[in-house]
Amino acid sequence: MSFRQTIKSMAEVYCREFKLVLHDAGILIFFMLLPTIYPIIYSTIYNPEIVKNVPVVVIDNDRTPLSRDLVRNLNACDQAWVIGYAANLSEAQRAMHEKKCYAILEIPEGFNRKVGNNEQGNTVLYCDMGLLLRYRGFVMATTNLMEHYGSTLLTEKIDNILPLAETVITGDPLPIHNISMGNIRSGFDSFIMPGVLMLILQQSIILALGMAGGARRENPALTGYSSYNVAPSVLQTMIAQSLCYITILLVQIIFIVHYVPLIFKFPMMGNTLEIFAFIIPFIFASFGLGYTIQAFVTERESIFVIWVVTSLIFLLLSGLIWPLYDLDPVWKTLSSICPSTWAVEGYVKMNANGASLAQVSECYRNLWLVALGWWFTGWCVRKWIVRPQLMRIHKSVISR
Repeated sequence: MSFRQTIKSMAEVYCREFKLVLHDAGILIFFMLLPTIYPIIYSTIYNPEIVKNVPVVVIDNDRTPLSRDLVRNLNACDQAWVIGYAANLSEAQRAMHEKKCYAILEIPEGFNRKVGNNEQGNTVLYCDMGLLLRYRGFVMATTNLMEHYGSTLLTEKIDNILPLAETVITGDPLPIHNISMGNIRSGFDSFIMPGVLMLILQQSIILALGMAGGARRENPALTGYSSYNVAPSVLQTMIAQSLCYITILLVQIIFIVHYVPLIFKFPMMGNTLEIFAFIIPFIFASFGLGYTIQAFVTERESIFVIWVVTSLIFLLLSGLIWPLYDLDPVWKTLSSICPSTWAVEGYVKMNANGASLAQVSECYRNLWLVALGWWFTGWCVRKWIVRPQLMRIHKSVISR
């Protein structure tokens, strides 16, 4: 074919695909509504990111000045609010069951004596795990409190050994400063949502392309989606359809990548143009993965089964809930061929930590390699599996 004929053929596929997608409510939901609503829902659930003044009940079995001072300092923390004392563990548990408190701090008898004898004084914290944000707040509050008491006792011990040390050492001799890179507020939302945005974008593309593949194999009179929308070349068809999908997704991509972090005040330290340049191979890699999955989608509803199975797998392999270096070699290999794995790592580094495109060159290069690999498998699927089936469907429709 000449260059003009090639462009004309691709333009025809582009226009037909655009028209067919606009008349398919299911595909439009995955292209338009899912990438718009999901980021807002997930971001709203975890806002505010930090839970403060959560009720706590104390069981003070020691009843000494040190134990009372410990309770006062715990109540001074932003995360905890001591609402009162309980006589025993049963009474405190009853208050927790009635949702009057969400944590119980038990100070054992002899706590002050052990600390005075330079022994380890232990306290017990019981937490309600119904909301991880509350549990995280309690753990941070008690950890910081124990670090403060540890540094104070260490200072007193040094002063007892060297009387003049007080003139040399003032304050905390072992200061610990917790600095959360890319997450200044130490919030759960700012930590996980930038990566989840990439997963949402990938799943939207896979679901839409999977449903489109299933719709092509069904009766056009029922679905309104013509099975015969191809150019002479398989690659030309894939490129034309991808350009159509990008046109429809363009506004949603800009909304997810730029405006969702802006609305919910996620870290935004990267260069916007470089971030969009980084997203380009990720979009094409997701298209290639979607074309490959079309081999397993024989009807529109089949994509929902694939969605349920792959969503948890992609989340696990992304490195958000489990570090990639600690994965089994088999899972680590699978993660390396997932577009979302490299997209999550690169996008978080750029958007949250201010990395440049050159500093995430490994992720950027791997995204292009993954895109080429999935496009090749997608081309094989379309040429030897999908296209022959579409031709048979088209001939059967014409014969009727």
